[in-house]
Amino acid sequence: MRWESQEIDIYDAATLTVQRHIAVPELGSRSCGLAVCASNKCLYASDFNNNCVHRVELLANNAVMKWSVAREPGGLTVNSENNLLVVSRDERKLQEFTTCGTLLQNIQLETVIEQPRGVVEVRSGQYTVSHEGSVHGVCLVDVKGGKAMVLHRHDGRSGSGLAVMNRPRGLAVDKHHNILVAENNRLLVLDHSLTSAYKMCLSIDGGLHGPYSLWYDKSRARLYVGEWKGRVIVVDHVKDFTETQG
Repeated sequence: MRWESQEIDIYDAATLTVQRHIAVPELGSRSCGLAVCASNKCLYASDFNNNCVHRVELLANNAVMKWSVAREPGGLTVNSENNLLVVSRDERKLQEFTTCGTLLQNIQLETVIEQPRGVVEVRSGQYTVSHEGSVHGVCLVDVKGGKAMVLHRHDGRSGSGLAVMNRPRGLAVDKHHNILVAENNRLLVLDHSLTSAYKMCLSIDGGLHGPYSLWYDKSRARLYVGEWKGRVIVVDHVKDFTETQG
């Protein structure tokens, strides 16, 4: 999938050819996150410009609805309960919504997470959040009772031999809870405790250029990497992120 000119293009996963275009009226020019929910047969797009999330039905008439969220929404993820998680950069919030837009949790993130950009569920109730600001990095947070506590951090400064991060954005997680981070012109693999880090080695013509979004399809062992300028890279036979260490 990709978004452009208030449309979302749907590609066939087997042939990688365009199948159809879905119009999303009022979708802003800066849509920083997409997420799909197979259970609810819908997709979500965050709207950085208009501080909202658009929900699109993937069956019948592709009906569209939207609701307001905290300012400057970025990354989205669907959790194990099939609810939508939205991270907001300006307000440093993690918000959980039902598929119809009912707010379930409105969680203020700790100050160490200055400008959150992406979010992914690692296991039930635990999320990794990428962030920028005075320090760029990722944090593993535990969400309980409407509060988020930072369990682990990786910013290239807390520990020996850890790589310094630069503009971390998209996140993905494999079956072993390893975390993949799209940042600068590389992909970085972290373990669940965020204590070890190494570069994922991919053979790509010209290398990576501004990897921004990630989607890991566990059922197909396939990794999708979206770059800032519009290219989508598809990597097959990725059983887990540790197989391509560098």
